[in-house]
Amino acid sequence: MTKKTSNVCVVKHWQEAPKLDESTLADDLMRHFYYTLGRDKVGDSKHYLFQALALTVRDRLVARCRATNQYLADNQCKRAAYLSLEFLMGRALGNAVLSLDLEKQTREALKEYCTEFEYVEQAEHDAGLGNGGLGRLAACFLDSCATLGLPVIGYGIRYEYGMFNQSLDQGFQVEQPDNWLREGHPWEMPAPEQARVIKFFGQVEAHQDKQGRTHRMWVSTQDVLAVPYDVPIPGYRNGVVNTLRLWKSEATDEFNLKEFNAGSYSEAVAKKNLAEQITMVLYPNDSSENGKELRLRQQYFLSSASLQDILHQWVEQHGSDFSGFADLHVFQLNDTHPSIAVAELMRLLVDEHELEWEQAWTITTSTMAYTNHTLLPEALEKWSVSLFARLLPRLLEVIYEINARFLSEVALMWPGDMEKQRALSLIEEGDHPQIRMAYLAIVGSFSVNGVAALHTELLKSGLFHDFYQLWPAKFNNKTNGVTPRRWLAYCNPSLAQLITSKIGETWQADYAEIKALRRYYDDRAFQSQWQAVKQGNKEKLAKLVQARCDVEFDPSMMFDVQVKRIHEYKRQLLNILHVISLYDRIRRGETQGMVPRCVLFGGKAAPGYAMAKLVIKLINNVANVVNKDAQARALLRVAFFPNYNVTAMETICAATDLSQQISTAGKEASGTGNMKFMMNGALTIGTLDGANIEIREQVGADNFFLFGATAQQADEVRQYYDPNAIIQSSQALSNTMALLESGHFNLFEPGIFNDIIAAIRSPHDPWLVAHDFDSYLEAQQRAAETYQDQSQWLRMSILNTAASGSFSSDRTIQQYCDDIWRLTPMQ
Repeated sequence: MTKKTSNVCVVKHWQEAPKLDESTLADDLMRHFYYTLGRDKVGDSKHYLFQALALTVRDRLVARCRATNQYLADNQCKRAAYLSLEFLMGRALGNAVLSLDLEKQTREALKEYCTEFEYVEQAEHDAGLGNGGLGRLAACFLDSCATLGLPVIGYGIRYEYGMFNQSLDQGFQVEQPDNWLREGHPWEMPAPEQARVIKFFGQVEAHQDKQGRTHRMWVSTQDVLAVPYDVPIPGYRNGVVNTLRLWKSEATDEFNLKEFNAGSYSEAVAKKNLAEQITMVLYPNDSSENGKELRLRQQYFLSSASLQDILHQWVEQHGSDFSGFADLHVFQLNDTHPSIAVAELMRLLVDEHELEWEQAWTITTSTMAYTNHTLLPEALEKWSVSLFARLLPRLLEVIYEINARFLSEVALMWPGDMEKQRALSLIEEGDHPQIRMAYLAIVGSFSVNGVAALHTELLKSGLFHDFYQLWPAKFNNKTNGVTPRRWLAYCNPSLAQLITSKIGETWQADYAEIKALRRYYDDRAFQSQWQAVKQGNKEKLAKLVQARCDVEFDPSMMFDVQVKRIHEYKRQLLNILHVISLYDRIRRGETQGMVPRCVLFGGKAAPGYAMAKLVIKLINNVANVVNKDAQARALLRVAFFPNYNVTAMETICAATDLSQQISTAGKEASGTGNMKFMMNGALTIGTLDGANIEIREQVGADNFFLFGATAQQADEVRQYYDPNAIIQSSQALSNTMALLESGHFNLFEPGIFNDIIAAIRSPHDPWLVAHDFDSYLEAQQRAAETYQDQSQWLRMSILNTAASGSFSSDRTIQQYCDDIWRLTPMQ
C-alpha cells in the first residue's frame, strides 16, 4: 500500500513501519543472516554473523533516525553542524547495543548460533576516520549531542584508508595501509542523489548584470563529486539518533570511453583516479608539494560539500530569502583544518546565491565558531598563496577581500601601526607569502574557544593576544570531556556494575552523579571489590599484551601506561629515560623499596616525523634488553603496543594503575586520554599542562603526582637552559645518560640514537627533558611508595573516578550549547 504526497511516492509512512524492538531482534538477525547475506551456517568466520547483527541493530537505529529527522522537519529549530577532518569512532556495534539497551536480547539471540557477543564484535574493524585525540573528541561530542537530544549533524570525510596500520620491524615503526573498508561498513547508508559538485583549478572571470553590478565567476574548473554516506549516531536510551555525514570523492565522469577504446587505458581513468585521491587516505604525508596540495584539497572538499549541503536544504525550504539563516544555523570548526569554510561560505552566498557582501559577511560571522586545539605555532596551518592561486583561485580573491576589510578595522584600533597590521594580516609576507588559516577562522567567527583553562589563557596571552585585544568577547574556554558511556560503561562493564550497585544506574546518562561514589572511598569492603575488578582488568590486558607484544605482564605488578600519539612534546622520551634509570638501579643492586612495574607504551608517529620514529625505536630496544635480563624480570617489564587504537584503549584504560600525562607544560592543549584513565580509577602522574590542571583541582593535590616546571617557569628556563650542567649535577640523570650513551641498548647499531642524545643535551631543547627529569623521578618514587600501601592507593583510585564527573563530554557539549550554539533540545 502506498501514499501519494505531492509528487513523491512513499511506501507507507515511517510511523506505520513494522515495529522493530527487542521482541523481533532474533527473527531480524536470522533474516539478515539467511536472506540479506545469503548464509546458511556460521562456519569458522564471524564476519557474516557480525554483518547480520550490525544490520539488525542498524535497522533499529534507522527507525529512530527517521523519527529524529521527522521531528526536525516538523519543528523550526536551530541546528549545529560540526565540521571535522577526523572522527575516530572505534567500533560501533557495542556502543549501539549499549545505547539501545539491547545487550540481554542480543546475547540471547546469539545463543542460537552457539557464540558470544564478545566473539562476534571482534569482527568489526575500527573505523579509520581519525588519528588521535582530535578525532576521538569529535566522536565523544557526537555521542553527547545525541544523548542530550541536541540537533547536531557531524560532517567529515569517508577515508578509504586510515592513517596507517603500524607494525614493528626490529623495533622500527613500519607503516602499512589501513584498509578498514575492505569488508564493508554496515553502518553507513549512501545517498548518491544528494551528491555535491566541488570545484578546483580554473580561473575567475568578471561580468556585469543588467543593473550594472559586477559578479565574479569561477569557470573552467576541474569538478569532483562529493557523495554522502550517512552513519547513525545514537543517544543513550532516549530515542534520538543523529547523523554523521561522511563525504566520498568521485569523478563526475567515470572515465573517458573514447580514450579507453583507443588503448589509452591509464589516461582514460586519470580524472577518476585524481578525484578519488581526495578521500583515499587520512593525513597524506605533506612533506612534499603534492602532499600539501592533497591536504588542502581535502580541507576544501569537506568544507564546500558540507556548506553546500546545508544551503541546499535551506533553499529547498526558504527559497532565496536568507534573512533568517543565522537564527537557525551554527557551524563549529573543529580546529584549523576546516577554517577555509569561512571563505567558502562567503563565496557561496555572494557568487551562487547573489547576496551583497555585507549581508553575506553578517551571516558568516554570525554562524561560524572556531575551536583551537593547539599551542604549537607550527601546527597552525598556513598555505602558500601560489598554491591557493592555482588550486582555489576564487577563494584566494575572497580571502584577500576579507583581509582588506579586516585590516581597515585593525587600523581603526591601532592607527598608524603598520607592524600591528603585518602581525594580524591573514597574509604572512615574505618571499613566499602564506595564508594564515587560524587567523581566517578567528576573523570569520563569532566565537573562539580553547579546550582547557590553561590553554585558553595561553591563547589569549600568547598565540592570539592581538586578536584578544581586538575582540575580547569572542574568546571563551570549553574544557574537553569524554563520553562515560564508551569510556566507562562499555569498556569497563565490571566496574560499571559495581558503581551501579552503590549509586544506581542513572549516572550513565547524568555523569555528574558519579560524585556520589565518594561516600565509599574509605569502605574496606568496597575497596576489596574495586581491587578485584581492577585485577580482572589487568589480567585481561596482560593477555592482550602477551598476544600483541610477546611480553609477559604480571598483573600483580603496577601497570604504568603512556599511550598516545608519539610526539616530542608529549615526552615519551622522558618516560623511557625513567625506565633506563630503573634498569640502571636494578643492575647496580639499588632495589630497596622498588615497586615491581610493567611499563606500557603505545602510539603512532607521523610517517615523516623522524625523531618520533626514533623514540619508538629506542623504546623497543630498551624493552628488548630489559625483558631479556633475568635480574630485571622480577621488578621491571616493558612493552610497546603496536597499532594502538580505540579498541585497544578500551582494554588498556580499564587496567591502568598509573596514567602518564607528562607533556612539557604549556604545550598540550587539553588531552583526553587523561580523562579516560581517571574515569577508570587510574592515578595520574603529570605536569601542570592542559586539562591536568583541572583534573588535579577536581581530585585534590594529594591524589595527583605532580612534577615539572609550570608553563611560566618553562619560558623562564629556556632563556638560560643548560642541560649539560643539569646532567652533570644529577647522579640519576648522569647514570641514565651514561648507560644510553654507552650503546648498551644498541650494541649492534652504533650511533643510531645520537640524534636523541644530542636533543637531550641541546640548550635549545624546547621540551626541557633534562630539566624535568629529577622532578619526574621524585614523583615516580612518590607513586611507588603510595602503591605499596594498597589501601591508600585504592582510596585514591576511587576518589579519582568519583571526581571525574566534570570531564564528561556531556558537560562540555552542554556548555557549547549554552554559550555558543544556543540550541533547544529535542523533546
